[in-house]
Amino acid sequence: MKTHVNERAPILVLGLGNILLSDDGAGSILLQQMAEEENRWHGEVQFLDGGTQGLALLGHLSGRRAVIIVDAVQMGQAPGTVYRLTLPELRNLPRHRASSGHESNAGELLGAAELLNELPEQLFVVGVEPEKVTTGLGLSQAVEKALPLAVGQVACLLSQLCLLPTTK
Repeated sequence: MKTHVNERAPILVLGLGNILLSDDGAGSILLQQMAEEENRWHGEVQFLDGGTQGLALLGHLSGRRAVIIVDAVQMGQAPGTVYRLTLPELRNLPRHRASSGHESNAGELLGAAELLNELPEQLFVVGVEPEKVTTGLGLSQAVEKALPLAVGQVACLLSQLCLLPTTK
């Protein structure tokens, strides 16, 4: 994706997860809630449900100045804990500390993007600690209650990012 000097590259909010695995669907549901207010961002933000597509999403990262990934993130805290992580923070986490039902896909996606020099200028993960990642539809009560805080975190990041000038 090429942008002109005066044109802002769209920010991508990428939902990851599997709605068939209970709380692992938190990213997709969070994305749906955010996308309901898509007009609020005046075309500066694109919302994409990436499900568990992994490397197939690589082209969607290319040329972005910022990407916010929303997902269920297991870090061993209380179910419903909301995380806001930057790329340097993600790199510093021990591999076994943060995981999800599709960890290898998200990890491979970011690894491939970095290898191809396609990582955005800024990358964030807003995640919710799942209570259960088992076959089933619907979120646990703890994750459901955490979604407004997670939506608020994404909205806060978008507000900051939409005001920043594009450097490319």
